[in-house]
Amino acid sequence: MVVANITVAAVTMGKAAFTENNEGQFLLSPVADLMMQQQQQQQKEKMKEKKKKKKKEEKSSCSEGQCKLVDYNSLPNFLKHNEFILDYYRSEWPMKDAIRSIFSIHNETINVWTHLIGFFIFLALTVGAAMIIPVGSSMASSGASDLANVSSTLTDISGSLRLHHHELVALSLSPTNLTGATADAVEQATRWPFYAYLCGAMFCLLMSSTCHLLYCHSEHTCYLMLRLDYAGIITLIVTSFYPLVYYSFLCQPYFQYLYLSFITVFGIAALLVSLVPVFETPEFRTVRAGLFACMALSGLVPILHKVMLFGDQPEAVLTAGYEAAMGTLYGLGVLVYATRIPERWMPGKFDLAGHSHQLFHVLVISGAYTHYLAGLVYLRWRDLEACH
Repeated sequence: MVVANITVAAVTMGKAAFTENNEGQFLLSPVADLMMQQQQQQQKEKMKEKKKKKKKEEKSSCSEGQCKLVDYNSLPNFLKHNEFILDYYRSEWPMKDAIRSIFSIHNETINVWTHLIGFFIFLALTVGAAMIIPVGSSMASSGASDLANVSSTLTDISGSLRLHHHELVALSLSPTNLTGATADAVEQATRWPFYAYLCGAMFCLLMSSTCHLLYCHSEHTCYLMLRLDYAGIITLIVTSFYPLVYYSFLCQPYFQYLYLSFITVFGIAALLVSLVPVFETPEFRTVRAGLFACMALSGLVPILHKVMLFGDQPEAVLTAGYEAAMGTLYGLGVLVYATRIPERWMPGKFDLAGHSHQLFHVLVISGAYTHYLAGLVYLRWRDLEACH
């Protein structure tokens, strides 16, 4: 290789490529020597680039349009989240292949589909709730209009006939009073806290499913997807408080604002903490679980407060029961997530199905649905017993 380079330099430079020393020997001139060094440097860079490309192909597990699954030891560090899941990983796949993998088998398939199905379940629940015929404002306004027409007619009759004036005036006023009573009796409670929770649940489930599908693409994508996943979890926890606090303390606005402000500020603070890069590392798994658990456990305060105020009302007791069930399901989910049970007992046996994160997903959906049922009870309670 060196001889070839010298020959090329000599041919290119001619006689200027050599210099004669005192002993009559011909040596490479400084210019030719510089050219040879440049060529060697270029060859080294080409070899380095080839090795880098080959290494990247090996890491990405994709070559010539074909992507394969790899084991845990072949993963880059940013994809190493659970050492007890030994195989069936996607490593740095192109985005289009990562998207297509929603229909293939790997160790994230069930994670993707559990929360994607959960998203569509809650979408159907939201649409169903919105399509329920309202029993409040529209009926009240219709009844008020009818009764107002009756009142006007009776007033005209009393004016034209001039008979029993006082009785007819009294009769004409009574529908007006009845109108107000009817409107109050069927007035609906505000729906936004209930729909805020449903939107929070859908956002959480959709972000989780998207994260598990796409985070294998690159380190930057992994960072972004995990932040969206954490944002979804925090949003679900925060919006879970809204129906509980708003409807329970409908007649106590001070506590209503206090609890809603607290959990909203807590959620924003948790979201900011989740932006720290170290937050996603396996070493901080327990810290993540602890933070989310503390947010959820803070809901015990308004729940106990509600029971103390309305313990004699069946709706308050029933919603507290639903919330206890929700807390139990979420608590079990956090426990299996943090301890990585059962795969830590039998590494490699639950790579495709049955590992802790899949169980965590199922428990989250179950807990979220339980809270949806509590929300329906809140609406019925406050529709029938509003605060005047």
